[in-house]
Formats: sequence, structure tokens, C-alpha cells
Amino acid sequence: MKERMEELQSVKERTLRGSQPKIDKQHKAGKLTARERIDLLLDPGSFFEWNMLSGHAEGLSAEGIVTGAGKVEGRSVCVFSQDATILGGSMGHRHGYKMHRAIERALDMRIPIVGLYDSPGARVEKPDEKGSVEVMPNNDRHSGSIFYPNTQSSGVIPQISAILGSCAGAAVYSPAITDFIFMVDGISHMFITGPRIVKSAVGQAITMDELGGAKIHARITGLADLRLRSEQECFRAIKRLLSFLPLSNSEPPPFKGTGDDVNRVDEKIAELVPDIPSKVYDMHRIIERVCDNGDFLELKPEFAGEVIVCFCRMGGHTVGLIANQPMVKAGAMTVDSSDKQARFMRFCDAFNIPIVLLIDTPGYMPGSAQEHGAIIRHGAKVVYAHCESKVPRIGVILRKCYGGAQLGMGNTPGFHTDFIFYWPSAEAGLLGAKQSIELFYRDEIAAAKDPDSFRAEKVRLYSEKFGNPIHHASGNLYVEDVIHPAETRKVLIQALQFLRTKSRGDKPPRWHGNIPL
Repeated sequence: MKERMEELQSVKERTLRGSQPKIDKQHKAGKLTARERIDLLLDPGSFFEWNMLSGHAEGLSAEGIVTGAGKVEGRSVCVFSQDATILGGSMGHRHGYKMHRAIERALDMRIPIVGLYDSPGARVEKPDEKGSVEVMPNNDRHSGSIFYPNTQSSGVIPQISAILGSCAGAAVYSPAITDFIFMVDGISHMFITGPRIVKSAVGQAITMDELGGAKIHARITGLADLRLRSEQECFRAIKRLLSFLPLSNSEPPPFKGTGDDVNRVDEKIAELVPDIPSKVYDMHRIIERVCDNGDFLELKPEFAGEVIVCFCRMGGHTVGLIANQPMVKAGAMTVDSSDKQARFMRFCDAFNIPIVLLIDTPGYMPGSAQEHGAIIRHGAKVVYAHCESKVPRIGVILRKCYGGAQLGMGNTPGFHTDFIFYWPSAEAGLLGAKQSIELFYRDEIAAAKDPDSFRAEKVRLYSEKFGNPIHHASGNLYVEDVIHPAETRKVLIQALQFLRTKSRGDKPPRWHGNIPL
């Protein structure tokens, strides 16, 4: 027994210690080790490791992946962290089994899973190499089947991925299925085929950063939800995200007292929004004033900036906030913004997070680029997300909502948006006043002695009759109220408090809908 205990201690110490030359190489590349990453993520002393001894007999400490459970700010999570010091982090059968089981256990326990990816993908082995003898090679839990537990967990538990190395194959498809992806400048890469294969296949010389670096996926593909400057900053961001989320879809998001008065009014908020609909302003400043203490976590800030999606708190409760951004493309809705908005809405709906929409958009972006980019199909995703949603939804039109934006922002009777509020400056309809006058009075304007004066007068009269939300609310019961801008936060919190016990109802008998992907 004593000898076995000594052997066990020796194996565990060697596993925890790792190979110093390989650790030094990892640090030289600007990267942390798998265990250092877990230490940064989890509360001190809370990590409960599984299958630590796997692979040690072949010199493959923990089979190149550290898995287990722990606490983040006192709340349970499961985690796996791929170890690039063991065969580069490549995924063999046992490696895949551990990864698979970590996700399964998170699903069984109804707690989030955080995956720390640092792997080139599946392990390619020669018969005589270490690690080639696999436990239960016919087991259906392996790296090639990791997408199954990812998919089964989708909408049940939050799934968060951090890309912390150059990843390919299963190490990119798996995180792509998860809910959120974090990347770090200089060390994170995601691609199906790397630069060498691209060069040999199509003759294109390209660097890893140019092909699939953090900047590419944050700005162009929209795959990355946040791009961070360091791993330390990345883990702080993951912790912050988790603080907004429920452990699973079977519970509400956590309440966190913020000390911000729920009855607070803001007399300055209206001054941030120009009266002239074509003038721009930064919607972030409005968001800051309605959230608790001005604190919010924006996701995909570098992608499709014409729409803002973020988590915040109102009265201490988590809210998923969606807002048009007039500073980018005048807040017009696009192919990319539709994908961004629809995915965020569906996550909120899956995890009992109320949705608030701050609306100021001229509609969908016109032109052949958007039409040929399939704006109909992508825009339909947003419409689908609205109609599918069962969580509380509240819309506030600050200035304008024209044409297809009535659909895209849920400002349409029959979409079951719970409350629609207008600011006194709001205009909503198929067209704005100016566009309507150009449509209806084109010939009269052309024939007038002073076309500009004639047009301006018609626009004024039209705006007074059809563009005044106070008159509009008189005959349109779908508009719940026209509110003073200063009371926006107060009204939103009152509405959210009222809707907190909203029933989600029964879904129609079907396997699932067929969203227009």
C-alpha cells in the first residue's frame, strides 16, 4: 500500500508539474498553460479534476486535456482546458472522451460549460507512437463526436468558448456551436485549413492572422463575440459574462443588487438625441443612462456595428438589450446585423432573459449588395426570432422606425411584443414624412413655383398629422404609451417587474421549427 501511495503521489506530482521545457516554450509564445488558465478562471481552491491519471503511462499527462468542475464567483461550472504541451494539444480518443464527458456532466448537472481551446484538431498517429493505444477505440465519446453533446446542450446550459491557440478541425467546429466565443490578439486563430494547406491547394500566401486571427473573426466573420488583448483580460470577461447568465434554462438569471434607484429619472437623456432624424448620435450613451450604474457588456462590438447587442441590469435583473446605432450606416439594418440580432435574441429567449429594444432606424439598407447578400433570408431570421420569442419583450421608439424595421424591431401588432413605448420625437410607419411626400406629391412638387417651400410645407403638415406619436397613440392601442424620455429607465423597470411572472405557454406539437438559415 505504501509503495502504491508513493507511486500515486509521484504520478500526480509529475502530471501537475508538467514538462518545464515545454512550459517555457508555451510562455515564450505569449501563452499560459492549461492549468494556469483554469487557475485564472475558477475561484481559488474550487477545482475538482477528473481523469487526471489518463495517459500518464505513455507520458501523455492527463491525455493533453484538463477537465473538471469548479466555481466562478461561487457558482458552479464545468471546464476543460486543452494542453498544447502534450502532442501540441491534438485530440486523441481519450482526449476527446474527457472533453465529451465534461460537456455531458455539465448538461447532467444543468451548469455552464467553459471550453478553453488550444488544439490543431484530431491527432494523427503512427501505430508505434505514444498514445496510439486507445481505451475503448469504438466508444462513441471521442473528438469526432464532440458536436453531439454541444448540440444537446444548446439552449439548455450556457456554453462559452475561449480560443487560446491556433485551432482547426474539431477545435473550431465545436466552439462554433457554442453560445459565445472569446479570442485573444496575437495567439488566437480559427480556420478549417491552415496557411500551408491554403498555399498548396490554391496558391495563396497568407498568414495565420490574416486567415483566421482574432481581428478577422471579430470584425469580418462575426464569429468572435469579444476580442481581448491578453488571456488575463479574456478570463475577466468570461467571468463577467457568466455573472449575467443563469446556470441553465430551468432558472432565471441571477439577481445582483446594484444600488441604482429603480425610480431614477434622467432629465439630460433627451438632449443626447437630435430632433432632426438624419442627424447621428451615439446610442451607447443612451444605453448607459438606462442601465444600472451605466454598466453593460456589449457583444460583437466590432461586427455589424449598426446594431448593438449587450447584457445589462435594470433594477438588479439581467436584461438583453438590442439597439440601433445611428452612428453606423445610420442605424440601417443589414445582412450581418440581422444575424447578430437574431442569434442574440434566440439566446435570451432560451435562457429566460427579457429583451429590451431601443429603436431608431430608417429600415433595412437598400441596394444590390444587400439584396444579393440575401437580406430577405437573413432578415427573416430576425422576424422568426421575434415570433418565436416567449420571454418579455419591450420596445421603445426614440426617433424613427420605418418600413421593414417595423418587423425587424418587433414594432408590429401580432408579433406579441409585450409593450411598445414611444418618445414624443418618435415616428413610425412604412415611410418617413419626407419620403411619403415625395411619393404622393412628386408631380405637384415639380410643378410648384417654389418646389422646396412646397415640399417643406407638405412635410410639416404630414408630420403634424401622421408623425405625431401623441395623435398616433390615440387611435393605435398597440402603442402602450408616449413617455417622457427622462422616465425611460423607470418605465422599463416597471414593465419588466410586471412581466417577471409572464407565462411562456405551451409550444405547438412539433420537433422544432425550420429557421431560415
